[in-house]
Formats: sequence, structure tokens, C-alpha cells
Amino acid sequence: MKILVSNDDGIDSAGIAALAEELKKIGDVTVVAPRTEQSAVGHAITMKIPLRVTEYYKNGDFFGYAVEGTPADCIKMGIRNIMKTKPDIVISGINHGSNTAINIIYSGTVSAAREAAIMDVPAIAISVTSHEATDFSYAAKIASLLAQTVVKNGLPAGTLLNVNVPDLPEKEIKGMKLTRQGKSKWDDIYEERIDPYGKKYFWLTGKLIEADTDLETDQFAIRNNYVAVTPIHFDLTDYDTFEDMKNWNIENLSTDN
Repeated sequence: MKILVSNDDGIDSAGIAALAEELKKIGDVTVVAPRTEQSAVGHAITMKIPLRVTEYYKNGDFFGYAVEGTPADCIKMGIRNIMKTKPDIVISGINHGSNTAINIIYSGTVSAAREAAIMDVPAIAISVTSHEATDFSYAAKIASLLAQTVVKNGLPAGTLLNVNVPDLPEKEIKGMKLTRQGKSKWDDIYEERIDPYGKKYFWLTGKLIEADTDLETDQFAIRNNYVAVTPIHFDLTDYDTFEDMKNWNIENLSTDN
């Protein structure tokens, strides 16, 4: 099995190291990840400036390729330029912090997996639900298990799996739940602060507004100590509204008075 691994926390993160190490037990792993942290960049790609790629070493051993770009850049570069053959699967993570509900829109971790899906490669995004997480071993095992399952069973074109693992000891995890994307969202505030020179600046803060009460939603599942596995796709069409709008006769609207 040929596996392409990426993330948005940067190539030197603890999460990607644990993920790559575990996946080497089941396949040939290629790491292509951002040189620096790219959290919350969404599905941005680099245009009009050069993309630089360098070999990256950890403890004197070759680890992968560091890209001075976004997570989506890394997937394009990995599949088109670095790997000699298309990977069987792409896995993005292990992210430091959850990617559930509305937050999925902003996630560079999810966007890396989504870029793979756009390029017709099965993909998984995986996150641990704490920015202070230090043990990624269980999440890495979940990623390996799901990778083998996805390669065996396949995914529909354009679909990826978004996986969130509670930051708990393995014995406290109740199991895995197949979930939908929840509706919880962040109430963001730009907090005004003053720097040491007396200049005003703003820092993004906020709190999560919990709107989910069903174990079939990702946010509620992780709150109740389940691993949430959510199939998502990049088709953003609202099909119910599409059908309703057929009665609007948009084709017959005119700007002529």
C-alpha cells in the first residue's frame, strides 16, 4: 500500500511523526507536509510565488519533504511531483485539536484530504480533540485501521472521511461512531490588545456554541468519548433549495425595466 501523509500543523509536529511511524507498519509512507504551521488556512493554494520543497530530516534520518506552502499545495506536489505512482490513500494529520461541525470549513487538515479526493485518491483527515495532546498512539492506530478499511472497501468519488479522536486514554474511549457533520460553531471575537510599544492589535478568541445533542453528530459524539467518523464531500450544492428555486423562474428574470 502506498500512503501519502500530510497535515496542517507542520512537518515537525508530534502528530504527523506518530502517524507516519504507525502507517509504516502497513505500507510505503511518503510524507509531504508544510514547512511551518498552516492551521485554519482552509483550502488555500499558492499562486504567483514559487513553491520550494526541501528534504526534511529528524534525528539525522530522512523523514519527508517540507513544502513552503499550504496543506492543499502539499497534496498536489506529493501526487504530481514527488511520488512516482499515485498513492492508494492520503491521510492528513494527526491534527492537534478537533475538526468538527462548522469548524471543518476552516481546517487545513481536512482540506489536504479534500484535495486528495478532488484528485480521485481516497483520503482520511484525522484529529485529536486537544491542542495540548501529547499521546497520539491510539489515534494513529485508528488511522491505520481505517486506512486499511477504506482501501479494501473504497469510497465514492469526491468523498473523504473526517475522523476525530477524543484526547483520552484508550480504555476510556467508548468506541467508534459513524456521524454526520454537526452544527456547533465558534462565536469568534477579535479581542483588542496593546503591544509593548503601546500599539493596538487584535487577537482572535471566542467560544464554541454547542448546538448538537445527537450521538450521530461529530461534535456530540466526541463530547461523549466516541471516535467520530464522518463521510464528507466537496459538493456544496444545497439540493433541497435547488429544487425549491426551480419555482423562482430565474431563467426568465430580466434586468430590463
